[in-house]
Amino acid sequence: MQTDPTGTVLIATGGYLVVINILAWLAFSYDKDQSRIHGWRIPERRLLLLALLGGWPAAKLAQHRLRHKTRKQPFAHRLNMIVMAWVLWLILMTAMKVM
Repeated sequence: MQTDPTGTVLIATGGYLVVINILAWLAFSYDKDQSRIHGWRIPERRLLLLALLGGWPAAKLAQHRLRHKTRKQPFAHRLNMIVMAWVLWLILMTAMKVM
């Protein structure tokens, strides 16, 4: 019995994206909670790294829903640049697949 490598890659990629988005949401939520109590915070570089690694949908959703990191313009700008880079990459990959 031969397995379909494309299906396996899609399942692995989907699983990875689910996990990285859950981690991004949890990190933003934890950081928001810590900001309220003046506790230990997650460095912005780590939050941005989670977004860059594929957790950008959850990062943007958490930013909006939790109202977290919305006034810090350098952070918001960097997060938006990550989102734009991902969207551009997805468009390019889709266009290449269609051709």
